[in-house]
Amino acid sequence: MNEAMKMTDFGADVFGAEAIKEYLPKDTARKLQGTIEKGEPLDASIAGEVAHAMKHWAMDRGATHYTHWFLPMTGSTAEKHDSFLEIKNGEPIMAFSGKNLIVGEPDASSFPSGGIRSTFEARGYTAWDPTSPAFIKRHGNGATLCIPTAFCAYTGEALDKKTPLLRSMQALEKSVKRLMKLFDLPDAHAGCTLGAEQEYFLVAKKYWEKRPDLVMTGRTLFGAASAKGQQLEDHYFGTIPVNVLDFMNDVERALWKLGIPAKTRHNEVAPAQFELAPQFEELNLASDHNMIVMDTLKSVAEKHNLKCLLHEKPYAGVNGSGKHNNWSVSYGGRNLLDPGSNPQENAIFLTVLCAVIEAVDKHADLLRAAVAGAGNDHRLGANEAPPAVISIYLGDQLAQVVDMIEKGVTGETKEAGVLKVGVDTLPPLPRDATDRNRTSPFAFTGNKFEFRAPGSSVCCSGPMTVLNTIVAESVERIAEELEKSGTAGKAKKGEHTVAFHAALQEILQKSLAAHKRVVFNGNGYEALWLEEAKRRGLPNFPDTPGALAALTKKENAALFEKYGVMTKRELKSRHEIFLEEYDKKIHIEGACARDIAAGMIAPAVKAEYLETAKAYEAANAVGVSSGIAALRESLVELGAGLDALKTGVQKLDEALALSDNAAILAAMQALRTTADSLERKVADSRWPLPKYREMLFLY
Repeated sequence: MNEAMKMTDFGADVFGAEAIKEYLPKDTARKLQGTIEKGEPLDASIAGEVAHAMKHWAMDRGATHYTHWFLPMTGSTAEKHDSFLEIKNGEPIMAFSGKNLIVGEPDASSFPSGGIRSTFEARGYTAWDPTSPAFIKRHGNGATLCIPTAFCAYTGEALDKKTPLLRSMQALEKSVKRLMKLFDLPDAHAGCTLGAEQEYFLVAKKYWEKRPDLVMTGRTLFGAASAKGQQLEDHYFGTIPVNVLDFMNDVERALWKLGIPAKTRHNEVAPAQFELAPQFEELNLASDHNMIVMDTLKSVAEKHNLKCLLHEKPYAGVNGSGKHNNWSVSYGGRNLLDPGSNPQENAIFLTVLCAVIEAVDKHADLLRAAVAGAGNDHRLGANEAPPAVISIYLGDQLAQVVDMIEKGVTGETKEAGVLKVGVDTLPPLPRDATDRNRTSPFAFTGNKFEFRAPGSSVCCSGPMTVLNTIVAESVERIAEELEKSGTAGKAKKGEHTVAFHAALQEILQKSLAAHKRVVFNGNGYEALWLEEAKRRGLPNFPDTPGALAALTKKENAALFEKYGVMTKRELKSRHEIFLEEYDKKIHIEGACARDIAAGMIAPAVKAEYLETAKAYEAANAVGVSSGIAALRESLVELGAGLDALKTGVQKLDEALALSDNAAILAAMQALRTTADSLERKVADSRWPLPKYREMLFLY
């Protein structure tokens, strides 16, 4: 094993179980581990001891500063560094108190708040999240202790993405516990797991620096297609280029010390596109880890003279990048989306499965809103991403089982006869019993659901908050129906009565009859599916403004308030923040496109036009006829292109002045069509922007 990735180094920069054991007294360590592992309430009295131990641990690893690391509504991470240094009686000391650990006070008005905070109302707080371990962030020749925290306003309202996630996990746990109690299972911890597959592009830094569109917006606003792109299908899972592999090795070394289990790496479909996939972890930790992964990809890329692009569609005409959120729910350490091998486990699996189907169908609008964004609008519905219509893929075998439960008919199950929940066992459903469907936004993949719609730059907390909340609702509804049946809690020798399972089957049948429309096992790329989805009554929101409208519905606000995940005001603030972010990004892109077209592309075309005109005049002057027609044709094409550029810039200026997003996007596309056509008519030496054929091939 490489010396830089020896086993003893795994998690060396994390204040995890080993560090807690080494630096804290046994009783304090036990209390802290109870909060981390079992969700027990934090004993505030141990904060001082934990802070003292954490400071010494961090200083032993070279840290001189600490920061409350949080996830504001910007979509990125935030940190304000404070030194351990204090002056006491004129002497320097290194101090870090329990108060320093538990709470911080950043300026709340300087972060997006959607009206919750005004400019003059600056006070906000960060609160220590002990369930996500502190870690060391290394930068240059320094190191900082990072303490994951929640971020809220002076009023207590959430201004971040972590707080609603933690609330949603608590809501789901409560609902799952209520349901599991009816199955006569002993009280246990209910939790969620997540594995976030991260796709990204790499581009040489020297090209990135010459592309104002990549610098300003993260995507190319201009660029003619390369002669070779992904059409040969030779990049996917191909041999990883040596320079990229060196980069990946350095990324994994950094993640190794941070205790982030990077498991898989490979070439993705498009040239210069790659993927990193971790092992499954507890949801909150996995979400934090993914933010660290994105930060690490970008920082390590710099050391290799590369830039990591996390935009959902940095290049037109080739695949975009997503972030596949593999989600599951567990109870007492057992995955509830694992079909199991006996009637009791089968019954629980089918109940949770039906709850997820019900949740996704009832709240497809919220799931779509959770993945909405200017970048993802370019990706969803393209030939590498699921459509904007939310549907569920189950696979043929499981779909048949669900159909049999709904209709109560005889089928070819492991045991002949009518499939009865909790009586007959399911046909064997190993993890690879069904094919995968990459065109589905929400696919069952053996023992988990893969939410494929989120874009590569998204924070996992947003989509997972919605998923947890809507599943909590459907699980609770099923539990309530079971309680009303009067059959729950009548177990003999650990097995439920026939009456209980009969009642459960009736509940699941009704749920499936009402919500099975969301199940679709076909090709989501086909236009016919959109027509079929419309006939089924499934919502379709192709753009961000339409999708975000779900956050303004009274029934959705009531849902989040009922489960204590977000208040109506917190939800309203998110609608305002996301819509404002969308508007700003479109305006930045429009202004950037205008500047590039007018200040870089038009002068290059003009220079080509003038040189061609001189050649034409010189040929005419000496009476040469050869090439005259070609020169004249080039002049006409270049001149028409200059006129079209001028008109395009004017229309884009008008759209920007009106702040009309639809008009801005249309004007940008028209301007791009003109510019990309001219790219093929202007000499390479004169064209001011690095071309796709240069940027997409790193090796």
